[in-house]
Amino acid sequence: MSFMYNPYPFDDLSVVNKPVIEENVINSVISGTNQTAEYLSNIFSKKIKETPGKNIIAAFDGYISAQWCQVINLITQSLKLKSVPLEIIDFSTVHKTSDVLDKELGSYLDVDKKKDPVSLFGKIFKGGYEGIINRENLNVLETKLSASKSEKTEQGKIIIVFGYGCTIKLLRSLYDFICYFDVTPKESILRIKRGSYINIGDRTARPVKETIRRCYYVDFEQAIHLRGELLQEKVIDYYLASDKPNEIQLIPKEGLYAIFSSLVTYPLRCKPVYLEGVWGGTYVKKLRNLPDTMRNCAWVFDLIPMEVSVVIEVGDKKIEFPFFTFVQTEGINLMGKDCVNKFGGYFPIRFNYDDSFHSSGNMSIQVHSGHDYNIENYNELGRQDESYYVVATGHNAKTYVGFKENIDPQEFIDKVKISEKDFTPVDYEKYIHAEASNPGLQVLLPAGTIHSSGRNQVVLEIGSLTIGSYTYKLYDYLRADFDGKPRPIHTWHGERVVSQERKESWVKKHLVQAPKEIRKGEEWAEYLIGEHDLLYFSLRRLEFMKTIKDNTNGVFHVLSLVDGEKVRIQSVSNPEHYYIQNFMDIVIIPASMGEYVIQNLGNHPVCVHKTMLKEGFSND
Repeated sequence: MSFMYNPYPFDDLSVVNKPVIEENVINSVISGTNQTAEYLSNIFSKKIKETPGKNIIAAFDGYISAQWCQVINLITQSLKLKSVPLEIIDFSTVHKTSDVLDKELGSYLDVDKKKDPVSLFGKIFKGGYEGIINRENLNVLETKLSASKSEKTEQGKIIIVFGYGCTIKLLRSLYDFICYFDVTPKESILRIKRGSYINIGDRTARPVKETIRRCYYVDFEQAIHLRGELLQEKVIDYYLASDKPNEIQLIPKEGLYAIFSSLVTYPLRCKPVYLEGVWGGTYVKKLRNLPDTMRNCAWVFDLIPMEVSVVIEVGDKKIEFPFFTFVQTEGINLMGKDCVNKFGGYFPIRFNYDDSFHSSGNMSIQVHSGHDYNIENYNELGRQDESYYVVATGHNAKTYVGFKENIDPQEFIDKVKISEKDFTPVDYEKYIHAEASNPGLQVLLPAGTIHSSGRNQVVLEIGSLTIGSYTYKLYDYLRADFDGKPRPIHTWHGERVVSQERKESWVKKHLVQAPKEIRKGEEWAEYLIGEHDLLYFSLRRLEFMKTIKDNTNGVFHVLSLVDGEKVRIQSVSNPEHYYIQNFMDIVIIPASMGEYVIQNLGNHPVCVHKTMLKEGFSND
């Protein structure tokens, strides 16, 4: 399932990356939907004049929820004024119909209320767009385009093929131009919620949650992989940042790669996504001046790789891209070659803040599934491990982790199974071990560990690759969600993945570790605060008064300023490449940067939380 069923429609305009961009690249960017359409119509009509008697074919593909019609209509108007013939082909006529897809995808989107009460989960469909296309219709289109390509006429015409998947390999060589309309993940979800998107093959809209579930397991998956193919083969002629339909920005191929290749030489930060939740708190809402209209802030997706975006200043323009578009383009420089090979090109660690400060209660008592379970049940990429680093606390804050020593975990599981069915309260404090929370507490949460972040704290949550969210709530205090309905409980899956042997003594030995000094100098030190054989990432803390140096050694670092006001993170070899980091900002240090230095810009000691891939990760 996607994390983002309910992103709050707020844009954090404070997060802008400012790499140096060459003047010719800045000047190549076209801003405005009307201007973009006019630019493309001029390019197409120029090509017609240069190749008299030949037809020109352009493809308009894009990420899920892309909106082509306005641009196509404007191009149509412009070409008619130029007396250039135009034909429009809707690629959706090639997709299989809704009834056929529902039947073929049924096993990927199974409905089983016992296992999955509100149908959140499913299996990833990996058949590509080819798997949701009617082969006979595709052959007809291929034949038509091939004939048009070789046809000689007195006056050539422009043919625009638009729709999801129209740039698949079979058709790619037939196009003279490929235009790609990208959409950030948050905007894509908001468009679904606004009724601006229906699933591929459908003619009428499904309920929102059903649409998003189908998107996660089918539609998004195909779009992500095709976009990656196009970017890596460098066949996109014109990239369109299209979150704002009336303010589309067009970037020619050379400009797109130049912008990304510049950004990857800097420390960088993604644009966060904020979400409300029934246990949400007030800390981040005040810290980041979130709207008063937000009921609370439960989750801050500062760096959930598949959910966030990156904003780049290009001259006097600000252009927003999906972060994963950047990852798919600059993966090796960003993450390191071994990381790209190991994790299939995905950014392998995710980061968010959980805010229950001055909230109405704890997060749910929950557990996550491991590698084999996720592959077998969901076709997912891997295990779902997590960790909590406590950033701020209020009165009596606790972090729940593992079972108490002298209880029978099965008794707890039996009670929550009854509670799920009969809606009866459970004395969870009797069964679940709690650590007193103070800033600086690091808790490891490998898959299978029962846990919860208690009320009245802010934790930095760091997790493994799993793209979805396989959170099995075992107990949620009989709470209703914002829609007034009881929050779903997942004891069927939870019972099968929970590690009953992880009790207080095991937790204290393995999951709550005393800091271990790694290196030290005058007024600075680095400590190992969390590492375990079950996790492929290593958690560190940098403590210093003035400055501290570090080196990526070819593997990316992620830094969060967890105590202190403001620091400057800059490359040693290129000091002009820097990022100013404020309290709780999360910043990526690209693998290719090598040596970097962090300088304290405040008057008080600083703590920076550092996450990196564990030594030998590629052999795990």
